[in-house]
Amino acid sequence: MLISYSKVTQILCIKYFRLSKKSKLKRYKHKRYLLASAITIGILFPSNVISQKLTKPRFNEADKYSNKSFITKAVEKTGSSVVTIDTQRYIENGKFPRNFQLFQDPYFKKFFGLDLPNDNQPRIEQSQGSGFIFADGLVITNAHVVNGSDEVVVGLTNGEKYKGKLVGQDFFTDLAVLEIEGKGPWPKAQLGDSTKIKVGDWAIAVGNPFGLDNTVTLGIISNLNRDVSQLGIYDKKFDLIQTDAAINPGNSGGPLLNSSGEVIGINTLIRSGPGAGLSFAIPINKAKKIAKELIKTGKVIHPMIGISLLNEFNFETNKMNVKVDYVVPRSPADKNGILKNDFILKINQKSIISSNDVVNEINNNGIKKYLNILLRRNNKLITIKVKPIDIRNLPKN
Repeated sequence: MLISYSKVTQILCIKYFRLSKKSKLKRYKHKRYLLASAITIGILFPSNVISQKLTKPRFNEADKYSNKSFITKAVEKTGSSVVTIDTQRYIENGKFPRNFQLFQDPYFKKFFGLDLPNDNQPRIEQSQGSGFIFADGLVITNAHVVNGSDEVVVGLTNGEKYKGKLVGQDFFTDLAVLEIEGKGPWPKAQLGDSTKIKVGDWAIAVGNPFGLDNTVTLGIISNLNRDVSQLGIYDKKFDLIQTDAAINPGNSGGPLLNSSGEVIGINTLIRSGPGAGLSFAIPINKAKKIAKELIKTGKVIHPMIGISLLNEFNFETNKMNVKVDYVVPRSPADKNGILKNDFILKINQKSIISSNDVVNEINNNGIKKYLNILLRRNNKLITIKVKPIDIRNLPKN
C-alpha cells in the first residue's frame, strides 16, 4: 500500500497527542522523536516519490531480443544466405524398337492393349537441394545436387530467383560452386573454423527441404573426422562431421552452424537403414579449400598413389598399425614396389598412426614431388620413393 508524505505526518501527530500528559519530560522526548522521524522520512522519501504510483518498468528497445534462444540468433545471422537450388535435366528419347511406328499405330495399340514404354518418352527430371552464399554472388552446395543439370535456378529467402551458372564441381569431395547471374548485394554466410569444434558442441542444420525455406534442426556434434569408408562409401574422398541434427531430403548442400551462427560444415548425407538418424557434413575448412580451387581452375587435383588401407590394432605394442590392404595394378604404388600387407611407418619423416595420416601426407605432398615412405615387410624396414598422380589418372581395371 502506498502512503503519501502528508498522511504519514498526520498519523504521527495523532499518536503524539494520544500520549500520556503526565510527564512533560516524556512529552518533550516524544516531540523530539516525532520531529526527527518526520525529517528522516522527508529526506528518505520525498513526497513526489512516496505518492507516485508504480508504473511498468521501462526496457530498452534492444531488450526485446534478449530472450531469444541461441538457435534463433544463429539462424537469423545466417538464414538469409541459405538458398534453394532447383535443377532440371532434359532426358531425350531412348532407343525405340525397330517396329516403333507399328507401336504408334492407335488401332494396333488399342487392339493389343499396348502402351509406349515411359523410358522412351522425352521428359524433364527435376530435383531440389540447398546451398548458401559464401562470397559475392557465389554459392556452395553438394556436387550431387547439380550433377548433370541442364538448368539451375537459385532461389533466395526473399522470394527472388536467379539463374545459376556452374563454376566447377568435384565429385570426390561432393562439392560444387555456382555463380548467381544477377546483381547484388548478396546476403553472405559467416564461415567458421571446423578445427575448433569439439564432440558435444551444438550443431544447427539449416536447409530448404521440399522448398520450405529455413527449415532448422538441432543436435550436437557426435564425431569428428568420420572416414567415409566406414559408411561403405569408397568412391568419395573426404572425412565428415557426424551429427544427430536431422538432415532431411533437400537439405543437402545447406549449412551446418555452430551456436554462434557460423558455418562449420556442409550438410551432405544421412545414414538410412540400420543406424538411421545419423547425419554427416563436410568440414567447412575442407570446403573452403576445395571452393578456392574450383573458382581458380574449375577442378581439384587429388593426389593418389593407388592403395587402400586398413587400421589394424596391435595388442602387443598397444598401438594402431596402418596396413596396405590393396594395391591398384599399374598404379605408382604398384610400379614402385609397394605390396599388400606392407605396414606404413613413416611418410616424409612423419610417423603414421592412422590411415588419415597417410591421406593427409599424400594430399600435402601434391603430384609434383616424390614421397619417401618407410615400410615394414616381414620384420624388415624398406624405404620406397613414390610420386603421386591425380586420382583421375589412376588405371581403371
